[in-house]
Amino acid sequence: MQICNTVTLKGNSLSYVMNDGMNCLDEQLRIHAWGDSLEEAFEQSAMAMFAYMTEIEYVQMVESQDIEAEGHDILSLLFHFLDEFLFLFCAEPFFIARKVKILEFDRENFRIKARGYGEEFVIGKHPQGTEVKAITYSNMQVHEKEGHCELFVIIDI
Repeated sequence: MQICNTVTLKGNSLSYVMNDGMNCLDEQLRIHAWGDSLEEAFEQSAMAMFAYMTEIEYVQMVESQDIEAEGHDILSLLFHFLDEFLFLFCAEPFFIARKVKILEFDRENFRIKARGYGEEFVIGKHPQGTEVKAITYSNMQVHEKEGHCELFVIIDI
């Protein structure tokens, strides 16, 4: 095992902290996101992923892209939610979001609609961070209690 980074994005803000000291497999990163609700924690996890791919303060919210995802449980929904946003970045128009907002969240049928606010990623304008290759189910966790939700996702870099 090798030491890698944990991205922590604080709820209701775009600030994030890169922390050393979490044990994980080579070429992986753990995202730790939280909020006052499950919806907010989902939003924060997507913004943390984008924040690892570039310095998010350089991203202007001049356009938006919508995604839809579904799963068979909450973990698969989180996986597909992040995977849809990763696809937006990896395929034209190479969209990077500064902010993510959940539009619809169906907990019974595990469906979600969300909108990312940002712009096309342009080398030269946006500092290139680390490439995110894939979302994983490895040690994925969602902890929800009254008025607070935390989630953990490991991504391949």
